[in-house]
Amino acid sequence: MNLTERLPATPDPDSLFEAFAEWAADRGLSLYPAQEEALIEVVSGSNVILATPTGSGKSLVAVGAHFAALAAGKRTFYTAPIKALVSEKFFDLCSVFGADQVGMMTGDSSVNGGAPIICCTAEILANIALRDGADADVGQVVMDEFHFYAEPDRGWAWQVPILELPRAQFVLMSATLGDVTRFEKDLTRRTGLATTTVSSAQRPVPLFYNYVLTPLHETLEELLYTNQAPIYVVHFTQASAIERAQALMSINVCSREEKDEIARLIGRFRFTSGFGKTLSRLVRHGIGVHHAGMLPKYRRLVERLAQAGLLKIICGTDTLGVGINVPIRTVLFTGLSKYDGTRTRHLKAREFHQIAGRAGRAGYDTVGNVVVQAPDHDVENERLLAKAGDDPKKRRKVVRKKPPEGFVSWGKPTFERLIAAEPEPLTSSFAVSHSMLLNVIGRPGDAFKAMRHLLEDNHEDRPSQRRLIRRAIAIYRALLAAGVVERLDEPDDEGRRIRLTVDLQFDFALNQPLSPLALAAIDLLDKESPTYPLDALSVIESTLESPRQVLSAQQHKARGEAVNQMKADGIEYDQRMELLESVKHPEPLAELLHAAYEMYRQGHPWVADYHVEPKSVVRDMYERAMTFADYISFYQLARSEGLVLRYLADTYKALRQTVPDEAKTEELQDIVEWLGELVRQVDSSLIDEWEKLRNPDDEPEQEQDAAPPAVTSNARAFRVLVRNALFRRVELAARRQYHELGELDAASGWDAAAWQEALEPYFEEHGELPAGPAARGPHLLVIEQESDRWVVRQIFDDPAGDHDWAISGEVDLAASDEAGGAVLHITEVGNS
Repeated sequence: MNLTERLPATPDPDSLFEAFAEWAADRGLSLYPAQEEALIEVVSGSNVILATPTGSGKSLVAVGAHFAALAAGKRTFYTAPIKALVSEKFFDLCSVFGADQVGMMTGDSSVNGGAPIICCTAEILANIALRDGADADVGQVVMDEFHFYAEPDRGWAWQVPILELPRAQFVLMSATLGDVTRFEKDLTRRTGLATTTVSSAQRPVPLFYNYVLTPLHETLEELLYTNQAPIYVVHFTQASAIERAQALMSINVCSREEKDEIARLIGRFRFTSGFGKTLSRLVRHGIGVHHAGMLPKYRRLVERLAQAGLLKIICGTDTLGVGINVPIRTVLFTGLSKYDGTRTRHLKAREFHQIAGRAGRAGYDTVGNVVVQAPDHDVENERLLAKAGDDPKKRRKVVRKKPPEGFVSWGKPTFERLIAAEPEPLTSSFAVSHSMLLNVIGRPGDAFKAMRHLLEDNHEDRPSQRRLIRRAIAIYRALLAAGVVERLDEPDDEGRRIRLTVDLQFDFALNQPLSPLALAAIDLLDKESPTYPLDALSVIESTLESPRQVLSAQQHKARGEAVNQMKADGIEYDQRMELLESVKHPEPLAELLHAAYEMYRQGHPWVADYHVEPKSVVRDMYERAMTFADYISFYQLARSEGLVLRYLADTYKALRQTVPDEAKTEELQDIVEWLGELVRQVDSSLIDEWEKLRNPDDEPEQEQDAAPPAVTSNARAFRVLVRNALFRRVELAARRQYHELGELDAASGWDAAAWQEALEPYFEEHGELPAGPAARGPHLLVIEQESDRWVVRQIFDDPAGDHDWAISGEVDLAASDEAGGAVLHITEVGNS
């Protein structure tokens, strides 16, 4: 029986609480005092600010809140800061209430959007509140991770619902809220409901704190020996987390039996080359790595092994609070300072408590431990003093090691201060944008009055409000000048004094706000041009959020190649440095896209909130005919695999959703299919979840983390993979990179020397090997399909047009399915 079927016939507070408590008890859950208090207030109709420690069951209170809203016939919204958490909560609530009762909106997907329970990102709810105001069909708001209210770029989305939804009941939840007195008063003033803060410093699983002066490996060995694992070792960069994990391989973490069980659970899990091989060695030793740059499937594997009690040490970053789902008994800080992008500073109390609170999970542990490792120089000084013993003379002679240059000093007093400190008060981050004005202008009623309320009754101080007012006036004038809005001599039937002159879809500011610009720019392209498919791809890429690590790596690679060329050309150092300033990452169609953006912005001023960013990531990978592993290796992006894959998946989704069918040529459709299959073979979860959300009634084809579908089953995409594998050889041959060719084909008996011997006669005859778009033409590729193999031939586009030179090979279909890509064996290189 799901929870919807437990709704009482008479939904008074007592019967609601009893029905929910009985349901929880049937699931083996006993309500903590703080949960009981919060639920009693919720079913009684009060706003609730739930400020209880991590692991104290705030999610169960959220479920109870949705239950109460359903009973009262109110539409209830659950919001979270990231799409992954929203989709996770969606599936959880579907299993609790039934799929017909739960919907989701993320900007990428909308599922069952009319349901009484909606899971969405904070930005979605904020835009609903702006569009509909007090009349929005929102009876209850449950905001998870409410400390994001203070985020500089996104905090507005947590504030707007509070300002604009006076008829809603609010449940605000976070472990690190700080002083919330002003939120209590503000919510009560706006909604007319009593507001109760339920806070408890007492955790269901108490924490014990310890500051240690032993070397890290000794600290870990002691924690393992005293059964304090799993241990999460917190670092403040991804690189240091990986380096630490590798350094710990000398510690005997697991028994032989546990290692055998790890191997059994891993089974046929597909590790890619590069970081995948590193992770495979680590987890088989009982050590995990967890950070945002990893592939999702790797993070899930680490979480699953940890949940099974098989990973005793997990090295990760301070972002473990977002999306990690592992039982952690001990959190070990490797430092109490971090670089925040501007400077190195001490951890804030909120940051410290957010991380420390992950120690000790209800249902797993009776206590949790928080350990801070003293700075290395203090550890070394302690060792030297211990060596000197109790002799005062020897101790005075000890030459103490100094902290490294630039070290932000911290020690045990810093640790004790952070333990005692309350999280800092949340600060307002309200902002005004074109989309905000457009949403407000589009709703019935007086938009001037509505904007005045937003601008003068938000949580900013008065000087900040004045700045926001000036910006709002400037935006309004731009919309008026562009003809997007118009003044009315008399209010219309719905009380509007100004109105929109254009129709805006609800998600215009959510799901790639520059998508309309992309459609307009694609119309400018020559569909008959051989570069059209890649140019259309470049238009789509320019509207996506830039993966900064990739662009930085591209620029670094381009500058390295430019320096080598300038040295070969004899250019002096000073001139080289000057010329390097103009070397950037690839920006295809930059001139066209910027011109289109400026023209489009004149009639659509709201796009000024966003910027077109020409770049080439997917196009770069395709033009270089690289696999995912090739690309990661080429740009040395092993620590950012997850970021790269998410970008590829976002590009695939945008191509599928944005480019109209009539603009998709056969070649462009090939690219779309290739990209989708590439992403699916690397980590199917990013595509499979999206497809599941778009088609929630479909049965899943495979269990989570199972091997993706056979790559050869998608014949169209596999053909592109084969074509790319062959063309990769052409591209390397064109640059006479025999060493790289040998690395690809040594298993086929084609080492560097063999490739050079085969290709030198070609270059003696033709001088160069073209590798541009024409060289990829379909007429230069011959494929003969057999039951277990494809026999292939990639013909060279030689300058004379003879087309008598080619690379011939065989594609092993079974091996390709095993590898998740085209497994090509070269058989011949020559003319015929």
